[in-house]
Amino acid sequence: MMTIWNHLVLNARHWPAQPAIIDASGDTERQLSRHELVQVVKVLATELTARGYEAIALYAGNSADWIVVDLACQLADVVLLPLPGFFSAGQIKHALDTVPVDAVLTDRPDYLRGLFTTLDEGERLSVNLQVMLNTADVEQPAADYQFADIAPLDKAARRRQLLPARTSKITFTSGSTGTPKGVCLSAEHLEKVASALDQSIAELNIQKHLCVLPLSTLLENIAGVYVPLLQGACIVIASEQQLGFNGAAGFSVPNFLNTITSLRPNSMILMPQLLQALVISCASGWQPPDSLTFLAVGGGSVNRMVLDKALKSGLPVYEGYGLSECGSVVALNIPGERRNGSLGKPLPHVKTRIIDGELQVADAAFLGYVGMPASWTSHHDETWVATGDLCTTDAEGYLHFQGRRKNLLVSSYGRNISPEWVEREISHDPRIAQVIVVGDSRPFCSALIAGQSTSVTDHQIQQMLDIANKRLPEYARVQRWVRLDAPLAPGTGSANDLMTTNGRPRRPEIERYFQAQIDALYVGSEEKKYAS
Repeated sequence: MMTIWNHLVLNARHWPAQPAIIDASGDTERQLSRHELVQVVKVLATELTARGYEAIALYAGNSADWIVVDLACQLADVVLLPLPGFFSAGQIKHALDTVPVDAVLTDRPDYLRGLFTTLDEGERLSVNLQVMLNTADVEQPAADYQFADIAPLDKAARRRQLLPARTSKITFTSGSTGTPKGVCLSAEHLEKVASALDQSIAELNIQKHLCVLPLSTLLENIAGVYVPLLQGACIVIASEQQLGFNGAAGFSVPNFLNTITSLRPNSMILMPQLLQALVISCASGWQPPDSLTFLAVGGGSVNRMVLDKALKSGLPVYEGYGLSECGSVVALNIPGERRNGSLGKPLPHVKTRIIDGELQVADAAFLGYVGMPASWTSHHDETWVATGDLCTTDAEGYLHFQGRRKNLLVSSYGRNISPEWVEREISHDPRIAQVIVVGDSRPFCSALIAGQSTSVTDHQIQQMLDIANKRLPEYARVQRWVRLDAPLAPGTGSANDLMTTNGRPRRPEIERYFQAQIDALYVGSEEKKYAS
């Protein structure tokens, strides 16, 4: 990561007073200038080295301090394991059991202590939480960094057995299973992705990026921190409440809109659900600030009609694609090379090919999974990563997502159907909040459908479905459906979740949970085609 660090140091030398980070997440706004950021990172890196730490976990919300810790680990060559705040207690325990870290750096020591007491693992975390930085050590006051030291367990020897060489960061996937896998990434790989993104969007001259996703999310970590640092842009941090994330209370669109309007960022990274919220808000009269120049959307498939409406509403949206094993970003639509409905063209640092319909990626491969030596690769290997995603490439090199290989439905007539394809067609209308298509080993497709609100009637949903079906071949049309009271919410990491933590359907769990309703859709050919 020396290129990113060198850029930061150089910018601090030429423009020391310019803000590198604006942290609006607390009661009072806090700014770190470029000079102050360099100094506080050096202080923390020195302390990490003095303590003899080789690997730490970071369990904290979005803040300037999160970024400082990340950069300090890179500078001190300390392996960093970010723990997402949305992880369940079981997933946190799994991550810390899997990766032998020397300490946990956290802004929530009381919660962490209570968590491990609850899990009968109190001996793993000492209660001697110490102040990491004294505010007198740096010119800019910093928050108290607190460590929970792990009891000695011959961690260095275990790490050599469990982590591939050159591991710099470990990100745990939020896949379709309740137990995530630890993806090991090198500093060189992370920097290669960040540099490719920097090169791809350089002409936009982005000056201010608002972090919307958790910094523990690899996408926001690379594209929302490393890329702005390379560009000399300012990183803006807002609280979850300011961004509209209110936990069990749901998502507050007004809070999200007010924050965007007041902070006036140039760029943000959005999940598809957040983009749809902005599109609906624009249709209701909200005016996006003219400061916006780049809205990257990823983490799930986005309907082309939603993208078209976003552009017509003044939202400069660019869809992209990636996965943790390839450093989060593989392809991206960019200024001058944008095709709505596509995933964009592969970034310049990657190679792609399609084998039996499945996208494979090289020159951007991870080092391997924690504790799985069979997955480890050497520095000189040209490793092709099988993504599990069914894709096509058009004549101009744009990638087009068709669905997940493992999600493929095979009808009782032997037709192969990608549920994501059908779901995209039905989701054209923003009044549809969520669609989950079923029909494996069945004579036709059915769906679970949620409207954007209770004001959307069953009749309207049926009309929208009829329009979508006209765009689909007969074998892929949804013939019957059941209405959901509300969209299925992103999971918390529990084994019983119906959705992953980033909002993707866990299809086997959904089909088991709604088995009675789904079975009823296939009883009798004269049954009505929807149920509510």
